[in-house]
Amino acid sequence: MEIKVPELAESITEGTVASWLKQPGDHVEKGEAIVELETDKVNIEVPSDETGTLSEVMAAEGDTVRVGETIAIITVGGEAEAPKQAEAPKAEPKQEEVKQPEKEQPVAVAATEKTSAADRPIASPAARKLAREKGIDLAQVATQDPLGRIRVQDVATFEVSPREQAPVKEKAAPAPKAPAQAAPGKPEERIKMSRRRKTIANRLVEVQQTAAMLTTFNEIDMSAVMALRKRRQEKFVKDNDVKLGFMSFFTKAAVAALKKMPYLNAEIQGDEIVLKKFYDIGIAVSAPDGLVVPVVRDADKKNFGEIEKDIISLAVKARDNKLGLSDLTGGTFTITNGGTFGSLMSTPILNGPQVAILGMHAINLRPVAIDAERMANRPMMYVALSYDHRIVDGKEAVTFLKHIKDLLEDPESLIFEA
Repeated sequence: MEIKVPELAESITEGTVASWLKQPGDHVEKGEAIVELETDKVNIEVPSDETGTLSEVMAAEGDTVRVGETIAIITVGGEAEAPKQAEAPKAEPKQEEVKQPEKEQPVAVAATEKTSAADRPIASPAARKLAREKGIDLAQVATQDPLGRIRVQDVATFEVSPREQAPVKEKAAPAPKAPAQAAPGKPEERIKMSRRRKTIANRLVEVQQTAAMLTTFNEIDMSAVMALRKRRQEKFVKDNDVKLGFMSFFTKAAVAALKKMPYLNAEIQGDEIVLKKFYDIGIAVSAPDGLVVPVVRDADKKNFGEIEKDIISLAVKARDNKLGLSDLTGGTFTITNGGTFGSLMSTPILNGPQVAILGMHAINLRPVAIDAERMANRPMMYVALSYDHRIVDGKEAVTFLKHIKDLLEDPESLIFEA
């Protein structure tokens, strides 16, 4: 039975073999994953449709494969050599005697490979991928995981000794260096970009080349939101089993502002502007292989508790590399929170084909003028709105951000927003 690259998504026609979860000679149960494919957006595990033996793999880890391409052979029933035994009587006696050792060789190889697969270290797909990129033998990596599973952080902190490094580099066949550009005697490391990282890079460059991107800024006094969270946190956790965070406030405020400024909830298709009448809000999340933007669907119809649960669920799936294509497609507007990492101010890049993105930043105490006579230290956050000036005018962008500010400085007003 042939294992083929499945349909990945409407706009994705190829992927990269991230790791083989089974090796030639391994027994495979029906529905058991045998290979992990990396696409532009997510990683996908491809299962076997039948129980049998993995008799052949036709693509190596790191190879690019297209939808519909055969990448492995499963021998149903588990007897990998059955077809060759059936052909043996047709051969002439002398030829059979000469070829007999050759017939036994695949069985021996399969057994050896099966033994190697049993001794193969247990590691997450992301850890295996990082180990390949850094030229690290997973058998040498120690882990603190009680189950012995090697994690990404174990690989990231592993140091390869000079004696171990040389043969691994030869096997990995790194790209040739450019001596004219490299300083003699200076250490350097070359890491091949993953398919997802290349896709992120290409799309960010494409947005900057095709959109008339501009950014406007404002600042928000977060005193009222922080006081409300402190006052309502205990009951909120009791009612929803999750904490009340800042992101749900910003999501609800963004939806309210988008309803007043519909051109920020749109995209350009050819010579037409498509105004979206729904509010699927993308929340940028840092994942092991790069930034991803899973989507909170119908955010306008959800309460604070439902939004917080969705965000937590999507963040966990992103960290575990379990996001599906349906989690990542179709967003109408994006919110990114650089403040999580301490960013004070930034200009976020559009998440095409969307035409606007809201950037949150760190909350810091700053002196603020209360009136002409008084000053006070207040928890302040800079916010940024990047937008496509082709269809969004400066007045709309500034008004949008001002509306966000007004709502969050009087968070009870969000209750009355339709």
